[in-house]
Amino acid sequence: MVQRHENLKSVSVSTRLIAFLWDYVIILGYLFLLFGVSFLVKPLLIPLFRASPLSGEITGFLLITLPVYLYFALSEGSKSHATWGKQKMGIVVTDVIGQPIGLGNSLLRSAIKFIPWELAHFTIWHIVIPSDYPDYLIYSLFIAVYGLVFIYLISPLMNKNRQTIYDFIAGTVIRHKD
Repeated sequence: MVQRHENLKSVSVSTRLIAFLWDYVIILGYLFLLFGVSFLVKPLLIPLFRASPLSGEITGFLLITLPVYLYFALSEGSKSHATWGKQKMGIVVTDVIGQPIGLGNSLLRSAIKFIPWELAHFTIWHIVIPSDYPDYLIYSLFIAVYGLVFIYLISPLMNKNRQTIYDFIAGTVIRHKD
């Protein structure tokens, strides 16, 4: 049986939310930069986004989701164990016994964390550029996205360590920095 860290103090949901909002400042900065650069390379990007839902999805994944995913995974798997927002709030990501999670576990945690985001992109691309998928499937996927987001949002309220579903699966917790 895994021994839990004695001084492990749960971080409030509001603290996690504020840390995420700080991180969103970086994400928005990146998106504004990407938007600006897109005007320079517009002739190259337009065909990638309009060719098919798959090419739009892959292009969006490579330009938006992957960099954001790597920001979270590499930051939380690094020596600081935290993104910039988490550092500002004095919190870190550790395993349930208070040890650093390492890059592998951080990559897993972030991959699970971004499933709803990427699933939403998938469904949007199949609405913007009609595909062979039936409407009921696309709408079912949207319902799944909202269901996952709801579960992700309420899961920290359901346990004493304030773990989200992706924290629980990855065996991680958010705690105050020592």
